[in-house]
Amino acid sequence: MENLAGTMLLALRFLMALALYGFLGWGLLVLWRDLKQQSEILTKQRVPPLQVSLREGAGSERLRFTVPEITIGRHPGCEWVLTHDTVSSRHARMVYHHDQWWLEDLDSRNGTFLNEEGVSAPVVLASGDAIRCGQVAFVIRFEETKIGGRNG
Repeated sequence: MENLAGTMLLALRFLMALALYGFLGWGLLVLWRDLKQQSEILTKQRVPPLQVSLREGAGSERLRFTVPEITIGRHPGCEWVLTHDTVSSRHARMVYHHDQWWLEDLDSRNGTFLNEEGVSAPVVLASGDAIRCGQVAFVIRFEETKIGGRNG
């Protein structure tokens, strides 16, 4: 009789452990599905392309960026490498968040300027803004995005 009670207690403990692990597995599955759904929503949000017109001498160079973060500097790891002596290795950064493009100075030696005003804190950018990193000046423009496959 004592042996039967011990066996039943062991079986009950086993079932409780199995139920606990089943509940934990279900909880992790729900969290994983939610994270996957959130990542799909975030990847569907498109970053509006940013067009940069760099003026050097008589010519003008145009670049187009579609990534949400653009680091500007002389370092080869930057998204936009500027080899001018007045540009720091990691000079400035343009970031797209909260449905806006932002500009921030990364403690550069020669400063970052937005429309000829020094940038000391992150600022919101507008299409047509003039930016200067050291002595390198450029103008940014936001490209129009097509909604629903139609032209605006």
